[in-house]
Amino acid sequence: MIRMTISLQEQRHQALKETAARTGKTMTQIIDEALAGYGLKSAASALDLVNMARRNSNLSEDEAMAFALAEVKEYRRSIHR
Repeated sequence: MIRMTISLQEQRHQALKETAARTGKTMTQIIDEALAGYGLKSAASALDLVNMARRNSNLSEDEAMAFALAEVKEYRRSIHR
């Protein structure tokens, strides 16, 4: 696991600590879940998902990639409303 340092506003840091205490999770777990919920994936894992979908459908590689990108954009729009 990679270690990194981030800067947060004091209120956000306090909210993160309170959420961790309330849910019994670590701050790292909450941040990781938030990033996953945002749809953050490495290019390799995203490509793996596209390839898996393509194998299970009749889509070409380009069609599968276009479909995946459209789904990601729609998901991101929905969580930012």
